[in-house]
Amino acid sequence: MFEKWTYKLNESMTIEQLLREKWMVSRKAIHEMRMAKSITNLSGEPLRWNEPLPPGTELTFHLPDASSSYIPEEECKLTIIFEDEHCLVVSKPKGMPTHPNAPNETGTAMNEVMAYIKNYGGEYAEHAHRLDSGTSGLLLIAKHPIAKGVFDRMLEEKKIVRTYEAEVKGQLKKDEGTVNAAIGRDRHHPTRRRVSPSGQNAITHFRKIKVLKDSTIVHVTLETGRTHQIRVHMSHIGHPIIGDTLYGGPAQPDGYRLHAFKLEFIHPFTGKHLVIEDMKKQ
Repeated sequence: MFEKWTYKLNESMTIEQLLREKWMVSRKAIHEMRMAKSITNLSGEPLRWNEPLPPGTELTFHLPDASSSYIPEEECKLTIIFEDEHCLVVSKPKGMPTHPNAPNETGTAMNEVMAYIKNYGGEYAEHAHRLDSGTSGLLLIAKHPIAKGVFDRMLEEKKIVRTYEAEVKGQLKKDEGTVNAAIGRDRHHPTRRRVSPSGQNAITHFRKIKVLKDSTIVHVTLETGRTHQIRVHMSHIGHPIIGDTLYGGPAQPDGYRLHAFKLEFIHPFTGKHLVIEDMKKQ
């Protein structure tokens, strides 16, 4: 869909430094781009990769062909919240998996995204993070392999802030707080996770928004991205999410109430500070 795009340097550096140090592109991808002479000036002339370029230099990227293996649905019914030539942000409804778990599986958000991508002549789309099937909200999609690698690194370095809204059982006394408790697998259940000293480091911040009769609305941000992290941590402090029966929440016919409503980050290719929101729960 977007085989060519431009990037303006905001400081003096070589192409090698931009790819390897700033964006941390893999050695294999850098080698492929070098062999294909994928980076030129605006006139289409190849540039020396180890020659420092002045601030303001505009580079044109002609990316090698890349494709994703998701089977496209007949049409994309997801709401597109944001799009540019590097990424796509969609709103995933509750009850839909983020991605297939088997080669021929369909009915996931990525199958729908691929329908949208192919409709515009593209072949590549990969999710930068994932949402549990029962969680609705914003999903960040990379539209080319360089973006995928950069977004992966930004998530690892906590440069993409993800904020969720949840309704939890009971009335929280604290206005805000942090849960710092490692999460591991529950040996007694195939899908459940639990707080465990031997698990992976997990940090969740929460802030009270509204107190209801028997529950509390909270906004939650993640420092780490462990499986079921918000669900495990809120249950751990005695306030499981309403509808989340797996972690002790009271049953609800519409499932558990957790919605990813905001993504905030500095766009790695445009430098713009993006705050993308979707308060509509699907």
